[in-house]
Amino acid sequence: MIKFNSLIIFIPIFIFGCSPEVIDGKKVIQKIESLNMNIFSKGGSKIYSIISPNSKYDKVKLEFNLKKTTINIFDGEDIKFVINADSSTLLNNNKLVKLNGNVELRSLNQSRDLLYGDKLIWNINESKYELTGNVRFENRNILLNSNKAIMSKENIIEFFNPVEYIIKDDNNENKYKINSENAYYNIDTESLSFKSEDRRVRSTVYF
Repeated sequence: MIKFNSLIIFIPIFIFGCSPEVIDGKKVIQKIESLNMNIFSKGGSKIYSIISPNSKYDKVKLEFNLKKTTINIFDGEDIKFVINADSSTLLNNNKLVKLNGNVELRSLNQSRDLLYGDKLIWNINESKYELTGNVRFENRNILLNSNKAIMSKENIIEFFNPVEYIIKDDNNENKYKINSENAYYNIDTESLSFKSEDRRVRSTVYF
């Protein structure tokens, strides 16, 4: 998982082509069409890019509100994850992203992991992704359903009780269907672990 310990800075290239709209005489909203913005660390490394065909910038709250959002998350020069959502809010000096509606987080690793949900909160400084509502994880080996999942900087996704997962066979057909309490998927090792709170059930499956 990418570590973001450097200060996040905002490159203000979005200003051009925007038209201000005053609301209630106090709040100024900046309309932005075809937003394509890169966020860099203090050292100049690209952390992520964010794209939206229709967005607004609140100059009082210092936050972006975007429609149809695509975020590319970088690891060096390479894109590691791609996130799509119906809408998003970018706030806290670009250090916190909230995504809503048909959220899809796609890994570009060999397994092509896909993580879906209704809402996602990405805390950039902590490298933490919290997904809630109709959470579904899928790759070539498994299909897993839960109501909440958190992906940490260690590239481990924790799925919270109750968890239902299906192991696929070589023909990509469902082979086993299992219910469990918390489950943990390690993206790097492509392994799935699950255990109960009383620790009487602890198992790891490698693919």
